[in-house]
Amino acid sequence: MGSGFMVMCLLHSAITVTCGALMMFYQNEISVVGHGTEAASKLVGSTPRDQLLLQTSDAFSGMLLFAIGYLLFIVAFVKDRDFQSFFARGCSLLHLACAVWRVYFERRLEELARDLPRQVVGDILLSISWILFLVYAWREKYD
Repeated sequence: MGSGFMVMCLLHSAITVTCGALMMFYQNEISVVGHGTEAASKLVGSTPRDQLLLQTSDAFSGMLLFAIGYLLFIVAFVKDRDFQSFFARGCSLLHLACAVWRVYFERRLEELARDLPRQVVGDILLSISWILFLVYAWREKYD
């Protein structure tokens, strides 16, 4: 169970650190890749003040993702099985909460509604990866 948890945490850590760093340093390019050229141009902001606020918000979001990735990297080396199970349950609930957030709130934004199904599926798949880890750990514990 320990090596599976380590691999899962390291994989999620690599994804999170990469996305966070890209959000911090390549905001416009990532926005174009994620939402398309037209939507990205609408999400930039209309006034210089709005543009600065949005850039600052994106940079802080990227920094938060980077910190979460670093935390996942640290947690990957914890050997306590009870903690691993608790952490995996929390991660799966967190990803499901992100999917619910997207469905209830982000669908109201016209520019982001087009990307909603893809992002919700991504959140659900990340949650399922943690659930599969829990099923594997449960099977290993009771076999």
